[in-house]
Amino acid sequence: MHSYFSKASDGSIPITRLLAPEYKKWLEGQSDFVRNWLSSLHVKGVSGEVLAIPSPSGAMEKIVIIDNISSGLWDYASLPSSLKSGVFHLDDSFNIHQANLVFLSWGLSAYRFDRYSKKDRTFPKLCVRQDVDLIEVERQIAATNLVRDLINTPANHMGPVELAESATAIAHKYKADISIIVDKDLIPANYPAVYTVGMASDRAPRLIDMRWGSEKHPKITLVGKGVCFDSGGLDIKPAAGMLTMKKDMGGAAHVLALAQMIMDADLPVRLRVLVPAVENSISGVAYRPMDVIKMRSGKTVEVGNTDAEGRLVLADALHEADGEKPSLIIDVATLTGAARVAMGTEVGVLFSNNNEQAQQLVRMSHEIHDPLWQMPLWEPYKSGLKSKVADLSSTGSSAYGGAITAALFLSEFLENKTLWFHLDVMAWNTNDKPGRQEGGEAMGLRALYAFINNFVKTA
Repeated sequence: MHSYFSKASDGSIPITRLLAPEYKKWLEGQSDFVRNWLSSLHVKGVSGEVLAIPSPSGAMEKIVIIDNISSGLWDYASLPSSLKSGVFHLDDSFNIHQANLVFLSWGLSAYRFDRYSKKDRTFPKLCVRQDVDLIEVERQIAATNLVRDLINTPANHMGPVELAESATAIAHKYKADISIIVDKDLIPANYPAVYTVGMASDRAPRLIDMRWGSEKHPKITLVGKGVCFDSGGLDIKPAAGMLTMKKDMGGAAHVLALAQMIMDADLPVRLRVLVPAVENSISGVAYRPMDVIKMRSGKTVEVGNTDAEGRLVLADALHEADGEKPSLIIDVATLTGAARVAMGTEVGVLFSNNNEQAQQLVRMSHEIHDPLWQMPLWEPYKSGLKSKVADLSSTGSSAYGGAITAALFLSEFLENKTLWFHLDVMAWNTNDKPGRQEGGEAMGLRALYAFINNFVKTA
């Protein structure tokens, strides 16, 4: 049990949920002392307010959170920061669904990235409730925080080697098989794009390949973009554009965390995880704009821009994944700025070759407060991927619809009719929000886990 949760305590302070429309009636039933106290604080009784109610002796008596009927995960995230310290419990005003949301948001709010600057801090404890699935809550917290930790770690401490070490640690914990193809061994293994993108760095590229579970179960393959730092290559980014580029391995962080959830829950899955881990650097051997790469699939690709490297390494891994004809392929990547323009920084973009399944995932994502939104694989835009010298251009000829163009490029390396989800995510909080510290963030992780859990039950 995490330190921010506690066994039931007789001395814990109750937290009560009160709907905003009921506040005035509730206030009328309180003592003069409580009414005067709340009046002095200028409490308005609106949703989101957290009221600390003392006894006449001055001791904390109870906490009241003003709520609305459809409160979500992040509506409860301000609760622990309002309380600072102490031991608390939820009373019966919270139903099972609401209680689970409070516990999840409570644990997510406790996160701090303190690897390099540890500071003493107190955090309130929440007493366990018997109707809360604490094992599942802690599984989701651990996976989310794994994503956050991997992304937040600076690139000098999270290169291809360290990313592979993190994957190996997860594999060993759950007794999964793992193999890693390194540097020039990628050439005979036929991962030419992975090698080409990563060859300029003195931290060698590698292909991480993890397998777990029984062959009799549905095969699900996860592919994550593992660009541990993206300078833009020879098409170098401006300085401001590099400030968050340690997060460009966010897709890899997501699939490793999703794999951890699947294995920890012992879901009936034959799981495979593929992570091309590279650093997109500049040197005398860096690949160039307008170079042509013969990909794993045999198709040739003309490099439109060396800053569009993620789709190249994903293409090799996706083709390998597709060759085994799994039941489901999921790739996650911090792929395009165009997706952020379309959806902002808080909603992950989803592409799929199956609209019905994609909409099911979208519905689940909103039900569990982990939002995704589907964008179209608009086939007419494929014409923009034409090249005069190769089978495909990596970037296309138009500056518009960049997220769609990137997804269409990836789809060219899936030759079978396997169900495919492609997530283009920000993986970063641009500022502090309740429950979400500025920095690395999981997006769509819990939604994908919920979908897979349901998918294998109905397979």
